[in-house]
Amino acid sequence: MRLERIAWDGADPEALAERLRAATSPPPELAERVGAIIERVRTEGDAALLELSVELDGAERMPDMLQVAVGEAEDAHGSLDPELVAAMSLAAENIRAVAQAELREPLEVDLPQGHSVSVLERAVRSAGIYAPGGRAAYPSSVLMGAIPAKVAGVGRVVLVSPPGPDGRLEPAVLAAAHVAGVDEIYTLGGAQAIAALALGTATVGRVDVIAGPGNAWVTEAKRQLFGTVGIDGLAGPSELVIVADGAADSREVALDALAQAEHGPDSPVVIVSDALTVLDAVAADLESLTPDRTSVADAPFSLVEAPTLDHAVRLSDAFAPEHLELRLEGAANRAWDRIAGCVFVGEAGATAFGDYTAGSNHVLPTGGAARFSGPLGVSAFMRRMSVVDVPAGAASKLSEATGALAQAEGLPVHGESARVRSSTETGNLQVD
Repeated sequence: MRLERIAWDGADPEALAERLRAATSPPPELAERVGAIIERVRTEGDAALLELSVELDGAERMPDMLQVAVGEAEDAHGSLDPELVAAMSLAAENIRAVAQAELREPLEVDLPQGHSVSVLERAVRSAGIYAPGGRAAYPSSVLMGAIPAKVAGVGRVVLVSPPGPDGRLEPAVLAAAHVAGVDEIYTLGGAQAIAALALGTATVGRVDVIAGPGNAWVTEAKRQLFGTVGIDGLAGPSELVIVADGAADSREVALDALAQAEHGPDSPVVIVSDALTVLDAVAADLESLTPDRTSVADAPFSLVEAPTLDHAVRLSDAFAPEHLELRLEGAANRAWDRIAGCVFVGEAGATAFGDYTAGSNHVLPTGGAARFSGPLGVSAFMRRMSVVDVPAGAASKLSEATGALAQAEGLPVHGESARVRSSTETGNLQVD
């Protein structure tokens, strides 16, 4: 366990946040290697996908077909432990309810000149959902990605996930695809899966948007292919900040920190408090609880003593974490103005609920991106469009202003195009 204690004087929270983040940069050759994978998929198609699954995903063998029959997902759902099926159903119901609440009706604005501008959102035609996999199964990521896409109205939702050693997907992943209503399933992982979704092959039809968490290879492929395909964001290691007052339960805080460390050795966990006694107790609990929990990776834990709780909250805002737990009095009132992907409050507000069953999405901005983005939701699968309705009377009132701006920008024909719609000039356009 890597545990750092910091006594902070409250000065320059941005500098301390940068130090705490300790983001691990991907190896410099990663971009080049991902580019080579994308090019192989572009030129070799399905053959490259099958070869790369063995070379990179650890599959000892691959089936002849990349696509999984949707009926296999239904069969997998029926074969699972009923308790797991019930848990998936509960999570799905909550995720779906939150996603449905995000849907918005078209907005129409009537302007003083007599015209109107409507802003509406329409679902993209197809979306690819990436769910991590391979040595482990992540059915929750299937639910978090596919359900908002379906609620948005996407007609074709495609799931890709890396194969296990036997070249197949875990039954829990297939069952989650059934629960979420996925239309197509492919045994594909890594950068090659992103390339297949973005570029298309003989077997895998291209999609309009790709969403879902993945490793550095997946993220780099999304970065390189953005523009060819829409993406939800660029995910990095998972993060947690806990702001605790003197009354916080140290064992609960320690367990929440250790739970976050299960995501991997690069997942920073920061615990900030103005109470030295709480930090001491959390440190002791971390030391005693870690040895018996073999799933916990060697993640970096930072315990920061802040001058006041206000300083602690400012440090959290500077960090802009993926997950934020406010374990303090009046947490609900402080939550609304925070900068974080997801904020957890309440006496039992643990991040684990958000990862699985609370209904909030666990695909969240990392690396400080919470400053400008938020959780995965229906908007990731929507395209916005404006509809402008200009009656003749409105054109008369807009044409002179339009012409003036167009002339100032050196685009005089724009102004001419507007003025010819004016009631005073309609019919007077002369063609030499």
